Amino acid sequence: MTIQFKTTRKQKAFMQADAFEVLFGGAAGGGKSHGQLIDAIVYAMRYGGSKQLILRRTYPELEKSLIRVAKELYPRALYRYSHSTHTMTLVNGSMIDFGYCAGGNDVYQYQSAEYDVIRFDELTHFTEQQYTYLLSRCRGANGYPKQVKSSTNPGGVGHTWVKERFIDIGEPNTVHETEHGTRIFIPSRIQDNPILMQKDPGYMTRLQNLDEKERKALLYGIWDIFDGQYFSEFDRDIHVVRPFEIPAHWRRYRVFDYGLDMLACYWIAIDERRRAVVYRELYEPGLIVSAAAEKICKATQEEIYQTIAPPDMWNRHKDTGRSTADIFREYGIPIVRASNDRVQGWYNLKEWLKPYEDEQGRPAANLVIFSTCKNLVRTLPAVQIDEHNPNDVAREPHELTHAPDALRYFIAGRPVPNRPPTPKKHYNFESEKPKPKPSGYGERIVRI
Repeated sequence: MTIQFKTTRKQKAFMQADAFEVLFGGAAGGGKSHGQLIDAIVYAMRYGGSKQLILRRTYPELEKSLIRVAKELYPRALYRYSHSTHTMTLVNGSMIDFGYCAGGNDVYQYQSAEYDVIRFDELTHFTEQQYTYLLSRCRGANGYPKQVKSSTNPGGVGHTWVKERFIDIGEPNTVHETEHGTRIFIPSRIQDNPILMQKDPGYMTRLQNLDEKERKALLYGIWDIFDGQYFSEFDRDIHVVRPFEIPAHWRRYRVFDYGLDMLACYWIAIDERRRAVVYRELYEPGLIVSAAAEKICKATQEEIYQTIAPPDMWNRHKDTGRSTADIFREYGIPIVRASNDRVQGWYNLKEWLKPYEDEQGRPAANLVIFSTCKNLVRTLPAVQIDEHNPNDVAREPHELTHAPDALRYFIAGRPVPNRPPTPKKHYNFESEKPKPKPSGYGERIVRI
């Protein structure tokens, strides 16, 4: 039997992706769920006797968004459906199970199962534990391609871990090698789904009328914004820039947050208009003080105007009587104490991040970050509001706070720019040349 489906360019890319873990979507209306169902039936017909699992978080979502649509989409002669097991059995023996995991322990119902392909619809509604456990169920000895293929919008309980796993690893539409296998993120927006735009031309308008956070997430598929986010000012398109050659006259600062769990050190240049660019990152755990100082020295090739650090660097150790600041000084790194007023520091950082229009009418900010500073780019938009103090940043997860803390110390150190270099005068025309001094000019004349 020959079956035909209309697919968008992005749906086709999703279907053809050969990475082990695939994430599709980003914005609402991009054809994610539809793409999952088409891909599932194509795989099932291509590989007779294969087994797939399609998951939503709850059964009502499963029934409304997937089962009902699948029954309408698939030719009725291709399958029979069991209401008791939520299983489609195709004419060639392939099976598509529809499942849900409302609770954290629901994944264990699949502990003895084997699937060729596991599909998560709205992946950010799942926890990382649920996802990683079910990865182990993607197995089998039949030689068929094994994949975990997911689709989702930004937001939800799993937003942060999904973003870290698929978005922060590198460029979209590119297969990335990881220690656990290959991954790819295929972004899709409503503009990539002409079928929906034709059938429901008012859908985009409804998305545009959402509040700012929801609009950025659902219309534009921006992953750096979510409910509870502290730095809602952050916009990757504005604040993350490609590395460029920094002018020699810009003043260079160095700032760090240090603990045995993590050294987060940054090199920051500030121009004559008090605009800063974070251009180098050292982010490494498990370093004792001397090793951290050595790493910082080795990574520094330029003249540093000032190194700024948190106040706890001056706490003295009981066994030696020396402070961490003393040890850094011994390694040639004199440090300046920054204020540790958390709330005021975060507010000041928000001001530096606040977008504005530059002289050419382009979006800009007073602080931007080189794309090579991957951990700062990853953690700064991920920190959340402290539920006990909405003015402060949540201290947990602690791993997310090291790099933002370093930025806070930099701004608390009140960085000041160099004066702009005095431009040299150039003479392009004969009339601009200085006139010769008259004879005897500047000499004392004595008449006798």
